Amino acid sequence: MIQYPSELLILIAYLKKLPGVGRKTAERFAFYLLDWSDEDLKKFSHQLGCLKEKITPCDTCGCLKDADSCSFCTSKIRDPSTLCLVSSPRDVYAIEETHAFKGHYHVIGGLLSPLEGRSIEQLTLDKLEKRLSEHTIEEAIIAFDSTLEGDATALFLKQKLEKLGVKTTRLAFGLPMGSSLDFVDYGTLEKAFTGRHTF
Repeated sequence: MIQYPSELLILIAYLKKLPGVGRKTAERFAFYLLDWSDEDLKKFSHQLGCLKEKITPCDTCGCLKDADSCSFCTSKIRDPSTLCLVSSPRDVYAIEETHAFKGHYHVIGGLLSPLEGRSIEQLTLDKLEKRLSEHTIEEAIIAFDSTLEGDATALFLKQKLEKLGVKTTRLAFGLPMGSSLDFVDYGTLEKAFTGRHTF
């Protein structure tokens, strides 16, 4: 069996922690990094070292910011009456790519999953309640994954928000653009039927 130098093995082990990166890919990345110049490696390691210092979650909405103020919270062109609830800051950027939503965001910090130890206490519900009490929110849009965890969290929040008198909606699920019914799974087809609307 080939024995890599210990430092290379450590690097490979860290690279394998990235999602979708197996041993072979991690090895390829590690050898690729060995070909980088010393200057590039220093800049890369410095960037990694201070990543969580320079990029922090906003205290109000939970979106990522790299300066003193949050570009989402301080924007004058966003609609303050609509609030989109997402589980992760990454989801915000996916929604922003569509240019379909112009309101504010709130990152709740995950989805309920008893098997993985994620409970209600770990969600940022206190910050959400504070925002709802301080601002007039006409609609809260729940934008979670269409999974068991996403459905459970959405149902929990829907009940909580309705008690606070906030209109609650959830993103529609259904047929992907350009898809054929022959190739759509039954779960997606069922969601498409239950979420149908007049056109």
